[in-house]
Amino acid sequence: MPFNWKDLTPVRMMALDQFVLWVNAETPYKTAKEYVAAAKAAGPGKFKMGGTGSKQEDQIITVALEKQSGAKFTYIPFKGGGAVNTQLVGKHVDSTVNNPIEAVANWRAGKVRPLCVFDNERLIYKGKVAGDSAWSDIPTCKEAGVDMDYLMLRGIFMAGGVTADQVKYYSDLLEKVRGLPEWKEFMEKGAFNQTTMVGDQYKNWVAKEEQRHMQLMKEAGFLAASK
Repeated sequence: MPFNWKDLTPVRMMALDQFVLWVNAETPYKTAKEYVAAAKAAGPGKFKMGGTGSKQEDQIITVALEKQSGAKFTYIPFKGGGAVNTQLVGKHVDSTVNNPIEAVANWRAGKVRPLCVFDNERLIYKGKVAGDSAWSDIPTCKEAGVDMDYLMLRGIFMAGGVTADQVKYYSDLLEKVRGLPEWKEFMEKGAFNQTTMVGDQYKNWVAKEEQRHMQLMKEAGFLAASK
């Protein structure tokens, strides 16, 4: 697309959304390392990874997982995260990388199992969600033997060319939003990483992630290597 984030003005990172590697609860896999090893042993394309859309976050994670592990999945795109998790419950795919909020109902119902979270640290939420398990009980993928991480930006931008005072107004307003009990409840419900950034720190984070995504998409064949 003829568009770049630099056409806008970064205001505030509100949070980072998590991705969790999920399998059907009736499968024997208890760890991410065990599951990835099974996928690798089965041979290229034998295990199906369900995800939202094509050439988006879920498929990028799948490509990164393949690069790190040597396993090769058949990626199957669906229209939304809810549909993806439903396909896992129905055993039409072998795994997904759903956001927590997309899969929590089926985890609570005992239909899916989380193997690891694609973050450098465990989730902080210790309230019981599924039986005796809390979000904080899910190991990071690195802990579980899959050395990779991936977080999704949940942030606010304004139009390009706005003034510093306008940016400060909305940044301060959004900081007040982050202090509300409703926001804190939403963060816990969705098991978000509550990292926040403003100013140059936020811009630098987005710039670094842009380069990372360009590289991942080149490796996946989504972009020509010369671009």
